[in-house]
Amino acid sequence: MDTAWWRRPSTLPLIILSMAILIIVAGGAIRINDAGESCPDWPKCFGTFGFDVSPEEQEQYWDQNPDEIDSRGEFHRYTVFEIFLEWVHRLLVGIIAIPIIANFFIAKKRLDTYGRANYYSSIFIGLMLIIQAAAGATTVFFDNADWSVALHLSLACIFSASIIWQYLLMRVKEGASWAFLSTSKQFIHDNKKRFDAIAGSVLFLLILGAWVSSTAGGQYNQSCSVGFPDGWPKCNGSVLPSMDGPGVLIQMIHRIGALVIGFILIASVIKMKKENEDSAESDIFVKYMHHTGQLWLLNLLIGGSYLIFAKSGDFPEWLSLLHLVGGVGCFLVSLFCPFMARLSLLSNNINLAEE
Repeated sequence: MDTAWWRRPSTLPLIILSMAILIIVAGGAIRINDAGESCPDWPKCFGTFGFDVSPEEQEQYWDQNPDEIDSRGEFHRYTVFEIFLEWVHRLLVGIIAIPIIANFFIAKKRLDTYGRANYYSSIFIGLMLIIQAAAGATTVFFDNADWSVALHLSLACIFSASIIWQYLLMRVKEGASWAFLSTSKQFIHDNKKRFDAIAGSVLFLLILGAWVSSTAGGQYNQSCSVGFPDGWPKCNGSVLPSMDGPGVLIQMIHRIGALVIGFILIASVIKMKKENEDSAESDIFVKYMHHTGQLWLLNLLIGGSYLIFAKSGDFPEWLSLLHLVGGVGCFLVSLFCPFMARLSLLSNNINLAEE
């Protein structure tokens, strides 16, 4: 059953995953261009299904809907490009529904081949898309409140993670001969909570980042000043700055969180190597933990560069988008250890049942 990749049913989840990441990137582009409210209603955009809305048409819409006036005031107007970003983001969400529906029917049709776990995964992915759409509408209705942005990103990460899980499930059923599938139950038992804690910590850091970037309309990005070293790695020229302003407090929570999670990653790798120095089965898990740590470090430097290369009131927002992509990538890579652990247990149970 292990045929060419383009003929495998498991390729469909990879297509869905690619689209999901593209949607996340589009969402990040909306934020850095400050276009989060460029379509004040949902599912329409200024009462239409298009994006070419002139300033005059926007004014007419505000006159007819005074309760939905932009948080920056009734005289704020968006460019066609800003409206297009939000419009294409919604369009992608609609398009991704097509392969997700196909994924469900394939999982149902091939239930005997891929099993109920794969079928339930396809249902979960579909439900997550609906929940994500509802979360997107919520961010519009609450004018991109920080909690709604953090919720939207969190759900997007869970959505992407569920797609990866289904892909791995399907590949196991297709006969992929991965070495980690024969990992001992004792090793999994000893390290499973550690893997889960790392992935959970990275997700928490990602949520903190979304909170920092969206609180007060994203205006807290200069609370610690800019440039090297006063803006980063210091904050307002101090290692322990005054916490009088809420922006400084939020910045420091995010920075301290990043350092704590880095410490957890380093300590976990060292401890695992020490506990399993005579066991080769830990190699693949240590490898992915290393990859997670490398992405964490790279993203830490990207986040620092965002402040180092900034000027007062002028930030390199493309670095902010890269920081988001790096954070999401770090989280998805961190999931491979807990996913491999669970797939190993699942594979062992299947083998025992066959015997």
